[in-house]
Amino acid sequence: MNNLLFDFTVDKAAKTVMITREFNAELSLVWDAFTKAELIDQWIAPKPFTAKTKYQDFKVGGKRFYAMVSPEGQERWAIQEYTSITPKTNFKMYNAFADANENPELPGSDWDHRFSEENGMTTVYIRIYNESLERMERIMEGFTIGMKMSLSNLENLLATLSQK
Repeated sequence: MNNLLFDFTVDKAAKTVMITREFNAELSLVWDAFTKAELIDQWIAPKPFTAKTKYQDFKVGGKRFYAMVSPEGQERWAIQEYTSITPKTNFKMYNAFADANENPELPGSDWDHRFSEENGMTTVYIRIYNESLERMERIMEGFTIGMKMSLSNLENLLATLSQK
């Protein structure tokens, strides 16, 4: 077991989830893993699900439209709109579930990702604000389990990529 920092906090009163996760990888690699669809799709889905990005335009005002795909082939679509990007330091996005025609199911959530590196270790701080407490409570158990699995997938992917 490694001793990398991993903190997962839910503040229901503020309708906010805060995740702090340390990775034994360089900042540029971790940044790419969060911002490039071909890498995101390799770690974001908790097994046995897979992820597929239909398109991604990583710029302010750009969007990523993607699905989590079940082993049976069922697709759960979501759309993200990038609202702020400071390369290798921070990006913010608005995330909402959607149908296959990109119609968002509101309310959604605001995601704020911050990145920092020290001695070859990168820390990612994610703050997720949910517009609806009801929505947050409905998805929280699955989200918590899924996000922890996803970040573990990411750790494994980064270890593989770091060796290349």
